[in-house]
Amino acid sequence: MTAEVKKTADTKMQKSIEALKLNLAKVRTGRAHTGILDHVMVDYYGNPTPINQVANVTLLDARTIGVQAWEKPMVAKVEKAIRDSDLGLNPASMGDVIRVPMPMLTEERRKELTKVVKGESEDARVAVRNVRRDANEQLKKLVKDKEISEDDERRGQDDIQKLTDKYIAEIDKLYAEKEKELMTV
Repeated sequence: MTAEVKKTADTKMQKSIEALKLNLAKVRTGRAHTGILDHVMVDYYGNPTPINQVANVTLLDARTIGVQAWEKPMVAKVEKAIRDSDLGLNPASMGDVIRVPMPMLTEERRKELTKVVKGESEDARVAVRNVRRDANEQLKKLVKDKEISEDDERRGQDDIQKLTDKYIAEIDKLYAEKEKELMTV
């Protein structure tokens, strides 16, 4: 019984880490990477569609993303979607290819982004702690229903605490890496 509780908690904590990684990937640094445009939606014949389903997104160089729409009439719509996104990017179309240069980050903007990253990390920590709380409550319920002994509950809580510590350390590591990446010029 405790093994099932631990396995469920481990899976949920892993999902929190994956969500944090996705959120951190959206925070842009001075370097270009295609993941920045993942959440940009393009009006595709009346339907909001992710940009990677209407265009080919590639890196032209370290500071420029290239977007090539699969249909000629979509070039203007893709360019507008990138410009209207909350990313602060200024695309320029050159025929079929849209060039998206990555602007240099100012010191002030870097500090703002560091705060955003810190907030995302804290949200992930809270999510992991909530999983720990839920798992501990499940163990208490199992003891109350006399399905496991109190010793098993204590061992289970210790194991769940070790899992929590492991995932919190991973969150701290991801935060430190992203902060370092943001602050390097």
